[in-house]
Amino acid sequence: MTNKNNKSVPSVSVTYAQNGTSTKSNELGMRPMQERAYEKRGEQYLLIKSPPASGKSRALMFIALDKLHNQGLSKAIITVPEKSIGSSFADEPLSKFGFWADWQVVPKWNLCNAPGEDGSKAASVGAFLNSEDRILVCPHATFRNAVEKFGVVAFDDCLIAVDEFPHVSASPDNKLGAQLAELIARDRVHVVAMTGSYFRGDAEPVLMPHDEAKFDTVTYTYYEQLNGYKHLKALDIGYFFYTGAYSDDILKVLDPTEKTIIHIPSVNSRESTKDKIREVEHIIEELGDWQGTDPATGFQLVKRADGRVLRIADLVDDDAAKRDKVSAALKDPAQKNNRDHVDIIIALGMAKEGFDWIWCEHALTVGYRSSLTEIVQIIGRATRDAEGKTRARFTNLIAEPDASEEAVTEAVNDTLKAIAASLLMEQVLAPRFNFTRKTATSGPVEGFDYGEGGYDPNKCNVGFDEESGQFQIEIKGLAEPKTKEAERICQEDLNEVIATFVQDKATLEKGLFDGEHAGGETLAEELTQLRMGKIIKARYPELDDHDQEAVRQHAIAALNLTQKAKEAALDDDGTDKTGSNALIHGVRKFAMDVRELDIDLIDRINPFSEAYAILAKTMSEASLKQVAAVISAKKVQLTPEEARDLAKRALKFKQERGRLPSITSPDAWEKRMAEGVAFLARMKQEAANG
Repeated sequence: MTNKNNKSVPSVSVTYAQNGTSTKSNELGMRPMQERAYEKRGEQYLLIKSPPASGKSRALMFIALDKLHNQGLSKAIITVPEKSIGSSFADEPLSKFGFWADWQVVPKWNLCNAPGEDGSKAASVGAFLNSEDRILVCPHATFRNAVEKFGVVAFDDCLIAVDEFPHVSASPDNKLGAQLAELIARDRVHVVAMTGSYFRGDAEPVLMPHDEAKFDTVTYTYYEQLNGYKHLKALDIGYFFYTGAYSDDILKVLDPTEKTIIHIPSVNSRESTKDKIREVEHIIEELGDWQGTDPATGFQLVKRADGRVLRIADLVDDDAAKRDKVSAALKDPAQKNNRDHVDIIIALGMAKEGFDWIWCEHALTVGYRSSLTEIVQIIGRATRDAEGKTRARFTNLIAEPDASEEAVTEAVNDTLKAIAASLLMEQVLAPRFNFTRKTATSGPVEGFDYGEGGYDPNKCNVGFDEESGQFQIEIKGLAEPKTKEAERICQEDLNEVIATFVQDKATLEKGLFDGEHAGGETLAEELTQLRMGKIIKARYPELDDHDQEAVRQHAIAALNLTQKAKEAALDDDGTDKTGSNALIHGVRKFAMDVRELDIDLIDRINPFSEAYAILAKTMSEASLKQVAAVISAKKVQLTPEEARDLAKRALKFKQERGRLPSITSPDAWEKRMAEGVAFLARMKQEAANG
């Protein structure tokens, strides 16, 4: 399970089938994801969720051209978070590949190429709206200023396409989010939103639920994308803890033979030495003997002991002229297919999204990144398909908490965040889950393979559709959604729910370090029922109790089955069996090993126990104890709010069993619910006594 340096422990390692489907085009020149999006081209509000490199930019071109020529819209405005991404929407001769029109942007209307600040070109948007031309590309800041200047009415009958949608949020502080809500309320525009990672790292929803409900969603999963590649077969995601300065340890995880993007930490982070220039110099010194700079590209030339000369692109240099020269050399279209053009890129904030280096095999990030969206984008740099590239990996290099360190709490927080990111990435990379309630009338679903022996009407079945990368899983006692919105959440938004759950600090602390696996007292149900229940209530207040419970059960089932599959995919000797069906095998094995796959059983699984097992392998025993001590010191007794949540669960227990939970029960969860009821009774009594 470890790489050749035996230092990084992947928390997940997934191998794909390489069936080549995601790179094949139809008669209109569309790849599968683009074809799926184009089928929905008539929708007024469309959200495209799809991984980096799946072809979202081109999908939008097809849709926009149809809206302009066949759906009566007058203009298409494509807005992107930063100028560099504007190049993704340059002219494309689509007719050459079978489409009925070409994509052409008049040069003066690609405002990403115009001089000046991103937000300073609002007047140009006004000039475009009054012109005969129909397509404009601009940064988010420019569009924001233009809406402020001309009002939402000016954009009637336009298509507004928002690339990298998570940069927008429903937060009142996010101006673009508020403007988008105004445009939707007026209902005179069409909106296509695109993203490679539809959860925001700061946990703000992108759209308010009533706006989100108007969007039709096209989802193309990471699993479909990677499974359909020709060359890239395996992806490893892991983290590595270091002590001292990261630049001393970086070669333990950096393999100079792999094409690598290194993201060094921001100067404000704990991992930074506060001298970014010296950090880059140190990495270069560690790699070999500096030979000077390539005059044509500005790349640093470093000679290895074996005589090989590495070409290193330094994007950290404060000298703007030098940095721009290197940046331009990286974007040189003539070198796009040249594997030998560059070997290692060292960056600070650049080279995350909208940056296309197909040869990248290793994304190495130092220090925790505050946003999960950012991590997904960084991983996306390494998941392009390219000839001769069979394996890719993402490594997060994190400073190990040190007992002597004053900032030990901060170190613990970073550790927790790294684990949260890893758990979420496992969900993102897994096949899609469809859960159904097991009943007497349940039967097989067409297109799904139910394994050896086929579908068994007397048990809960696990089916898998290789082509679509979807599980069909029957669960006894599962609450099914009643309304369309709850159904949409269960189909489309489970990863967003899980993202909120694994990022909840108190949940993560309790789940990891105070669970039974770690010798603690926190019961799994406190996490799966109370904590997840609370998150669902806060996130979807418009749903009734039944639908909130249905969403909770679906989200927990998705998280826990991925964790159990990961555990089951390991051989008894602890080595990874990553065949193309490792995860599929893992889910099936778990479902077969239990007497019955029911929701109560799933609720009794701590979602973090497997992550703890991996953490125990990557971190020294002393550090692990130190982290556990920091968490333990924060422990508080039952709060009134938790007692109320337990009492509600006790009521549900009574409805199901005809009695209240007993405080003397040998079942720990029943006892815990009874404690919640008793705590509330004491509170009422104390209040009555004054």
